[in-house]
Amino acid sequence: MAVAANDARHYLIPNELTGAAFALALLRAGALTPETGAEALLWAVVRASSVALPLLLLMLLYRRWRGRDGLGLGDVKLAAVCGAWLDLATVAAVIELAALLAIGAYVASTALRRERLRATAFLPFGLFLAPAIWVGWLGESWYAKWLGGWPG
Repeated sequence: MAVAANDARHYLIPNELTGAAFALALLRAGALTPETGAEALLWAVVRASSVALPLLLLMLLYRRWRGRDGLGLGDVKLAAVCGAWLDLATVAAVIELAALLAIGAYVASTALRRERLRATAFLPFGLFLAPAIWVGWLGESWYAKWLGGWPG
C-alpha cells in the first residue's frame, strides 16, 4: 500500500519499496519450496524478467515514438515484483485488472469534474498495480489452500 500511496502523491515508486518487495518475493519463493531452493529462486527471477522486459521495451518504444513517457521505470520495476510474486497467468490478470481500474478511475474522475478526456493525462499506474498484485496474491493463496492449486 505504501507503493500505491507514494505513486498517487508523487507519481513516483521508490526503489526502496520495490527492492524490499522483490527481496520478500525471493524469500517467499525459497521458503515455500525449500527442497528446491535455488530452483525456486531462479523461477521467481525468470518470471520477474519475463514480465519486466516486455514492459521495458514498450516503455522505450513509446518514448521514442511519441516523444514522451507513457510508462515509468518504477512501473516496470513494480511489474517485475509482480512477476516474482505471482504465477504468469495471474500476472496477466493482475496487469489487466490494474489497467482497467486505472482507465475506469480516470474516466469517472473526468466525468465527475465535467472535463474532457485527454490522451496526455498522467495516471499513477502503481496506484492501481500495487493493490492488484495483492489481490492476485490473495487469489493464488486461496486457490492453493482450498483447491489444491499451484504452490506459487
